[in-house]
Amino acid sequence: MTSPSTRLAALGLELPAVVTPLAAYTPALRVGDQVWTSGQLPMRDGHLGVTGKLGAGVEIADGAAAARQCALNALAAAAETAGGLDNIARVLKVVVFVASDPSFTAQPQVANGASELIGEVFGTAHARSAVGVAVLPLDAPVEVEIVVELNTP
Repeated sequence: MTSPSTRLAALGLELPAVVTPLAAYTPALRVGDQVWTSGQLPMRDGHLGVTGKLGAGVEIADGAAAARQCALNALAAAAETAGGLDNIARVLKVVVFVASDPSFTAQPQVANGASELIGEVFGTAHARSAVGVAVLPLDAPVEVEIVVELNTP
């Protein structure tokens, strides 16, 4: 069986440094055999690649790419807490918040950016919610949080 870190490398990706929290919270917290992450923005090298709302200037493809970056950041936070990506057995839950114009209804297509990356890295299904919201921190278009299950010794 191929490890998650091997699959990630095969995608030409590596886990980024964990994003520094914007306020009073921790990026991830271990509870028993699970790690819960805080919401992760699409930060890359300390900057948001895109800002704004889906349906009001941000296209679905750009939102999906942002969700993919959020998921990569969430995996980095979970992996740091778990002691490495290969200590994560699977992703249980993905929650994707999409800053949306009131008429925008394609939140699931945006959330696919996160789900597809997680599927490629872990090869397993996960539960997911895609939620439209009025605004996100720093005017980010997307925010993602995940819950992972750790490998048992």
